[in-house]
Amino acid sequence: MMMKKNSTQVPYFTLAAYLDSGDMKFLYFLVLLTVYVLIVGANVFLIVVICMNRSLHEPMYMFLLSLFVNELYGSTGLFPFLLVQILSDLHTVPAPLCFLQIFIVYSYGGVEYLSLAVMSYDRYVAVCCPLHYKSLMTADRTAALIVLTWSYPLVLITVMVCMTSSLQLCGNVINKVYCDNYSVVKLSCSDAFVNNIYGLITTFCTIIFPLVLIIFTYVKIFRVCLHGSKQTRQKAVSTCTPHLAVLLNFSFGACFETLQSRFDMSRVPAVLRIFLSLYSVASLPLFNPLMYGLNVSKIRLGARSLISTMFSEGRQKIQALQSLFRTHRKR
Repeated sequence: MMMKKNSTQVPYFTLAAYLDSGDMKFLYFLVLLTVYVLIVGANVFLIVVICMNRSLHEPMYMFLLSLFVNELYGSTGLFPFLLVQILSDLHTVPAPLCFLQIFIVYSYGGVEYLSLAVMSYDRYVAVCCPLHYKSLMTADRTAALIVLTWSYPLVLITVMVCMTSSLQLCGNVINKVYCDNYSVVKLSCSDAFVNNIYGLITTFCTIIFPLVLIIFTYVKIFRVCLHGSKQTRQKAVSTCTPHLAVLLNFSFGACFETLQSRFDMSRVPAVLRIFLSLYSVASLPLFNPLMYGLNVSKIRLGARSLISTMFSEGRQKIQALQSLFRTHRKR
């Protein structure tokens, strides 16, 4: 197929979805900075809790550890960029940085869905096959599943970004507040049929397939709960409720983002489009640690133990400094 004569590899992209907010941009900057600090603090804290507490070195908590690392990965790929863009007047981004952000955001989403799928499988084995749980969910299998949840989407997204970055583009304006793969593909001068097909394949492999697996496992879990004892139902509810809440929350944001990329959403108010576009990537890294930290009893107890230990050690250090200061004054 012939390329248009004005096609080129653009050096930068312009993000056209930013609104002229005047002095309010400083307020938005502070709000986003606060959210980012909370995200980093909450996820790092729970990572430390799981790493330092040996009773949490079990498959379920190892999968949660991987999930919390992914929240840091995804939010760090987006928030610093947004903070810079909010204070900027030009809202341009170099092409390499744009493609890097596409890679991070899309791989974050893929790892998130696959992590939730692996966690649902873990809950299925724990509830439906409790006697075989330790033999099925060994340390080696747990490690292999975690490696799979990361390597599988990273490879798929790497190929997707390479295909997109090789396109000849006839424009450089993206109607989003961050870089989006489909928005770049739409700027192609030539037919991007192969890119669109691969994009659909990637969506199926990283979203649809894990979602089908999650639904299948939870149907099995609910069947066991209906015919099981009260203790079995309580165990299933306590361990599966946070997982389902996280799944529904992320699916809502991902569904809107997919619809916004593929269909005309111009009738939706710009502020609402921006909010919903950032919802899944911005809210989930904070929602997940709060949901699991408050609802999973072992993590909650481990967090309390770590906080009390930190306060105790801090008090002892303060007392030691005070004693040293008094000794120095007496001399």
